[in-house]
Amino acid sequence: MRIGITCYPTYGGSGVVATELGLALAALGHQVHFISYAIPHRLNKFFENVFFHEVEMSTYPLFEHSLYDLALTSKMLEVFEFEDLDLMHVHYAIPHAVSAYLARQVLRRSHKNLKFITTLHGTDITLMGLEPSFMPLVKFSIEESDGVTTVSRFLKEKTLTNFNIVKDIEVIYNFIDIERFSRQESDTFRKHIAPNGEKVLVHISNFRVVKRVTDTIKILEKVKKEIPTKLVLVGDGPDRSECERLARELDLQKDVLFLGKQDGLTEILSASDIFLMPSQSESFGLSALEAMACSIPVVSSSVGGLPELNIHNETGYIAEFGDTDRMAKYTIELLTNEKRYKSFSKNARDRAVKNFDKNLIVPQYVAYYEKVLNS
Repeated sequence: MRIGITCYPTYGGSGVVATELGLALAALGHQVHFISYAIPHRLNKFFENVFFHEVEMSTYPLFEHSLYDLALTSKMLEVFEFEDLDLMHVHYAIPHAVSAYLARQVLRRSHKNLKFITTLHGTDITLMGLEPSFMPLVKFSIEESDGVTTVSRFLKEKTLTNFNIVKDIEVIYNFIDIERFSRQESDTFRKHIAPNGEKVLVHISNFRVVKRVTDTIKILEKVKKEIPTKLVLVGDGPDRSECERLARELDLQKDVLFLGKQDGLTEILSASDIFLMPSQSESFGLSALEAMACSIPVVSSSVGGLPELNIHNETGYIAEFGDTDRMAKYTIELLTNEKRYKSFSKNARDRAVKNFDKNLIVPQYVAYYEKVLNS
């Protein structure tokens, strides 16, 4: 197949999943065309069967704001026409599904048919999509999609309920390359971040407020009273300054390492003991899955799709979001019980391998593409 993929090329989970899906499809022999305003950050070298088309933005004095959705529509039309695409797969409803709909309407005037699939990832439904000004457009774009997938059962139910949609939605979980994400020897990095043998907690996100990254620092403060511990924070975003301020306020600036955006996640995860995900909203939790594949137990909140990923008292622990006392208690329990820690560590890896390996999930997307194309 010739497949167009549009996603946000940023550090968040939706862009990562869309990029990894495109690369996996290309490895299977499909031709994949990424269409976005910037190259996705995991598309960092040459890949066979993979092409990138940049959405060019023009500025005119008449327009106060850029017209990205219309520029995206034009680029979709151009790529469909000249690359003879079979279908478009857009990740995130706003504005990608709307642009795909517009492109399809333009093509219908030429008696050509562009089918498009929309994958919903979370905040397009649970946050931005609930804005009164966006709700009618999100509902319309979902209903007009030729196919719709969500990354968890939770998100499917939220979509159907929040937007009163009567439409068949397919749940296809996020996935990872379990060969790339597996525990490796990381002694050098471990000694750098924990030179005195401290335990290492880790968190990876885009530092949005809903990720509650400040809670990881509060958890560290409680855990440190019992066990020498360091906290590694990977990523960047609007809440980073507040996290840095809190670390200084609690006199933990020497125990919290801000690494910023990183690509070498496997090395960082392999040097860590427990992954913290205290989010207020989380449709799936891709970074938690990456940690599990590296044999790291997860201590998370119980929101959204996280309980579908992190099994309480098996691969880690879950608690109510905001309950940093309980999360700290669970963390201490794992760090002080070697037998339980080893069991959870093995269970985390096993769950990632048996349920979320790309070799299991990508064929589900291929089958869904074929279903939509033949409908």
